[in-house]
Amino acid sequence: MNQFHQIGRECESRLAVVRAQRIVIKVGTNVVMRDDGRLALSRLYGIAESVARLRQQEKDVLLVSSGAVGLGMERMGLTERPTELSRMQACAAIGQSRLMAIYDDAFDKLGCRTAQVLLTEDDFRDPERYSNLRSTLVSLLAMGVIPVINENDTVSTVELDHPPDSPERERVFGDNDKLSALVMTHIDADLLLLLSDVDGLYNGDPSADAAELISQVPTIDDVVRSFAQGKNGRGRGGMASKLEAARIATEANRFAVIANGRLPNVIERVCEGEILGTLFLPRSTA
Repeated sequence: MNQFHQIGRECESRLAVVRAQRIVIKVGTNVVMRDDGRLALSRLYGIAESVARLRQQEKDVLLVSSGAVGLGMERMGLTERPTELSRMQACAAIGQSRLMAIYDDAFDKLGCRTAQVLLTEDDFRDPERYSNLRSTLVSLLAMGVIPVINENDTVSTVELDHPPDSPERERVFGDNDKLSALVMTHIDADLLLLLSDVDGLYNGDPSADAAELISQVPTIDDVVRSFAQGKNGRGRGGMASKLEAARIATEANRFAVIANGRLPNVIERVCEGEILGTLFLPRSTA
């Protein structure tokens, strides 16, 4: 494939992103929080403005947001993440109410309505609970409401207490990356946008000069997985968890994008077709 053909195909794929009508946006902890551990308030308000503009275009948007534990730590003046489970859950409870209050205030100023949806793994394991969840989300979208989704860390201990590779229990999701992908596929969304503090997937260590950003991934194979580096700061996941989320989306024949949530207007830029971040193609187009 020559260079011009490759560029043309990539532009065509980005146009498919522009046409997405139902979008799940996952906001990572490292987007919600600044490097000094304090709330990135202006960044969250910017995200709210971008989502409000998508709503003005009559697009459905579901927001999966991390950051509850980080906000709870900030409120309590903690500089290190607690190691005791009950204290982590306490931080999650403190931070979740604050996180939702910030989103509700920001969207209210923009004329948008929000709803808090807290989930556990059992909401996906139990068919009746899953059916009720889907019905609720569909109804919220039909009413023009923006669901703000997070794992209910106050009562759900799997994510907080066990590492992602824990053999003690079959995991439905281990972080909000995979949770957002499950929400996306079960609500029949067209696009999954994963926002973190990285520009996308690199073909090596992003801190190395020789590493290059991969703008488009047709198939997530072992070679692509080998590019994933370790965890990222305060967040529970890392590139590996984002690749798993992208895999779930593409296996369901949807698009996924990993992009830097710290960039100004990143949501609009991606949804307008700008070649930004890493785009993962649906299985049917790969």
